[in-house]
Amino acid sequence: MALPVRDQAKYWGISSVVFCVALWFLGDVILPFVLGGAIAYFLDPVADRLEAMGFSRAVSTTIITLVALLIFVILALLVIPVMIEQAISLFNTAPQLFADLQNVLTERFPSLMDENSTLRHSLIAVGDTVQERGGELLQTLLSSAMSIINIVMLLVIVPVVAFYLLFDWDRMVAAVDDMLPRDHAPVIRKLASQIDATLASFIRGMGTVCIILGGYYAIALMIVGLQFGLIVGVIAGLLTFIPYLGAIFGGVLAIGLALFQFWGEWFSLGAVVVIFVIGQVIEGNVLTPKLVGKSVGLHPVWLIFSLSVFGTLFGFVGMLVAVPVAASIGVLTRFFAQTYKDSRLYTGLYKDLAKPDEADEA
Repeated sequence: MALPVRDQAKYWGISSVVFCVALWFLGDVILPFVLGGAIAYFLDPVADRLEAMGFSRAVSTTIITLVALLIFVILALLVIPVMIEQAISLFNTAPQLFADLQNVLTERFPSLMDENSTLRHSLIAVGDTVQERGGELLQTLLSSAMSIINIVMLLVIVPVVAFYLLFDWDRMVAAVDDMLPRDHAPVIRKLASQIDATLASFIRGMGTVCIILGGYYAIALMIVGLQFGLIVGVIAGLLTFIPYLGAIFGGVLAIGLALFQFWGEWFSLGAVVVIFVIGQVIEGNVLTPKLVGKSVGLHPVWLIFSLSVFGTLFGFVGMLVAVPVAASIGVLTRFFAQTYKDSRLYTGLYKDLAKPDEADEA
């Protein structure tokens, strides 16, 4: 005989609280394992595809690891140092950029930019704040990321964890399935399948879109000759994860920098605008429909809210788990909403009081 609903709710509620408390206290410790699990989940379809081609799981995992290691070495030697250098330079040049903007506004709108105007003081304050706080934040991130402990954890533990999780992924899924309560196993499998479909569509699809757009923006902006083109392209690509934000923020930043660098060179200035227009056309009509799909069910506002809440509560680890948790809550919410609509609580006596002819027509 199954446990009463009240007892089941109590046990599952206690388990959820224990999980959140563990995440709270072990956030920094479990970071490499969360990253490793995310990488394994992201690459599992690739391993399955290699297995379908005739390779064993061990060989498939080894091939993926070697390719990923090669890509990482290339990025570490060629791209990441340039990106860090451009980011630091961008922060340091911010006051000069705002000073140039101030001069342009002074020439065009002298009444707005007198010595006592609010706009003038605001621009000066923003430029100084970006240089001081932005450079300080970047230096803090770099110093913490370059500490010995973090290097060991992120560069050694993460690949090892990802390798073993990827190698044993199918067996772990089977083991978890075997532990499901028998009375609820079919429903849990159905919900898990929907959550997996949502995550696969969003994380794998949107991750691929971010990589493609980030590479496109960075390469195109550098070809045009835009200063800081690499870092601007990478920022625009990463922020594409949140719909519309990447295009708006990256476009405003790139066009703003282009105005100062290419003022009077209208062809180069127009090329920067065209780059972002083409990027948005490709994303909206090709990349997102093909790689992400339209039935993901993660509203942009819900996504931003989840990232904010989990990031505030659990730090960087919380931001990593925010999207999976948001997708899971979305699937569960739709399931309970449909269950509610099928229940007597929602329908009341409507079905029982339906006229015979209406029932026959239905």
